[in-house]
Amino acid sequence: MIQGLSASGVLIGTGLGFFLTVLGVAGWQVNQRRRGKSQSLPTLPEAQSPAAERLREAEQRRLAATVFEAASEGIVILDPDYRMLAVNQAFSRFSGYAVEELVGRRVSELACSRDALRHFPVIQPVLEQQDRWQGELVETRKTGELYPQWLQLKVVRDDDGHISHIVAFVSDLSARRRSEARVRHLTHFDELTGLANRLLFKERLEEANQRARQGARNLALLYINLDRFKLLNDSLGSELADQVLHKVARRLTKALPEADTIARLSGDEFAVLFDSYASLTSLARVATRLLAKLGRPLMIEGHELVISASMGISLLPDSARDIATLVSQSNQAMLQAKHLGGGSFQFFSHSLQHSTLERLQLENQLRKAIAEQQLTVFYQPKMCLATGRMNGAEALVRWDHPQLGSVPPGDFIGLAEETGLIGPIGEFVLREACRQACQWQREGLAPIRVSVNLSVHQLRQGKLVSLVRQVLEESGLAPQYLELELTESQLLDSVESIISTFEQLHQLGVKLAIDDFGTGYSSLSYLKRFAVDYVKIDQTFIRGVGRCAEDEAITKAIIAMAHSLELMVVAEGVEEDVQLAFLKAQQCDEVQGYLISRPINAAALGDLLRSDVVFL
Repeated sequence: MIQGLSASGVLIGTGLGFFLTVLGVAGWQVNQRRRGKSQSLPTLPEAQSPAAERLREAEQRRLAATVFEAASEGIVILDPDYRMLAVNQAFSRFSGYAVEELVGRRVSELACSRDALRHFPVIQPVLEQQDRWQGELVETRKTGELYPQWLQLKVVRDDDGHISHIVAFVSDLSARRRSEARVRHLTHFDELTGLANRLLFKERLEEANQRARQGARNLALLYINLDRFKLLNDSLGSELADQVLHKVARRLTKALPEADTIARLSGDEFAVLFDSYASLTSLARVATRLLAKLGRPLMIEGHELVISASMGISLLPDSARDIATLVSQSNQAMLQAKHLGGGSFQFFSHSLQHSTLERLQLENQLRKAIAEQQLTVFYQPKMCLATGRMNGAEALVRWDHPQLGSVPPGDFIGLAEETGLIGPIGEFVLREACRQACQWQREGLAPIRVSVNLSVHQLRQGKLVSLVRQVLEESGLAPQYLELELTESQLLDSVESIISTFEQLHQLGVKLAIDDFGTGYSSLSYLKRFAVDYVKIDQTFIRGVGRCAEDEAITKAIIAMAHSLELMVVAEGVEEDVQLAFLKAQQCDEVQGYLISRPINAAALGDLLRSDVVFL
């Protein structure tokens, strides 16, 4: 209940004298309207009244008239038969009736008082006993529109105790109700997408859990995370990213009409609750259908975007016994789908839980490995085909775990990229490779070029150029003896930014290479724009040399194209003499692979440099 409104509260609090003043003004206004005269205040009779008393009464009438007309709440003066004697502008405004349409008419004659009339049997006894009543009604404007109204009635009695007037204070609660509805909506729904928010989702999940326990029903929870959304947000900006989220939400709603609740939990994370499901097969069909619909291209302000998502599905009671476990398991399954490359869904299983736990433990151990310097750098020699001598080496990180021994790079490099640990690992390899290359030169050995792999994470940080400059200065290595490699597929992450970064690195004198060439999707027009020096042919094509005519043709084409662009060509993964002979015949510039040497530690590579071995 609302316990008073501004203007009406003032009037009620001023006492009966003020009411009588208002009633006097109101009665005089009614008479003046009937006579067609102006509404200036009447002059008080002068008989036996001092001048000061006249001024005081005139001022009181003027104040009452001002409050009456200027009040933001409606004020209506009624006689004992509920005939309207005076109505102020506020009531006229929100009821839709002109003052002239109301004055002189009974309340019962007007549609704007229907709810009050329905409650009259309750209102009347209270008024007679307590001289006041207040409550909320739903009344009707002249247009027929319903609106919430707060009504306060005050009885005025004459000297004999009889009711002489009834004063009604009326407030239109429409704006207040809209505001309250807005607050309720924002409390339970996401403002951007209109989907249920985390709070409402949690409530719905609890309710569904109770129903499931009572009716032996099954719950299914889909946990959805958009793939590479942070990259999209960083590249296009938050406004366009918000448009993507809005359209994704619409696609979720249209694609899943059978879902009981669809919620946006935070950022690019969504959840879908099925209060019951028919079978695992039906859930798989739903997930497949949803992935297909999410994967259709989106047009956002001239940008064609393809959005994929990773989904995790958990079930109650099949895999989980309580709500907290259900949510945790669906999240684990989603992370597994993302780890497998995204754009897919995974059902939770206990083997998956074991795998997730192992990955969590490995992540913690990897963080410890970085801090405790368990990482080392090995080097795989590169041979110049023209001379047969080593002229470079690729720096490769290795992990010597105190208990597990040597951990294969394939077991932790992907994890490092997912967790952001690839940044400090990449910086460690860069610093160590530059330091070691300079150390070999100080020992009087022939200078060689050391190659260090870059990650997209390092490029996104925007500090790569300054880091490389700092490392070169600290190590004393000449820039031409450092080569940085980026895989072809990574070039499309942020083309313009990478081009700018490569140009700055090229100006430093650093050599640049595109690794795994032929496996990505970059066009030749992009290749011309990147300030690179080397192209590395992916080993999948080299393996086919001597066995597959198509792989040989692709390898020939890459070498010819690179040379036409005045780029050097390196073939990786060379393991057989027939491959080496083919590459030499095609005038490939450099090769690396097990036929030349496996990755070796710094000391072993130093011995190779001292021996000045000729591989051919």
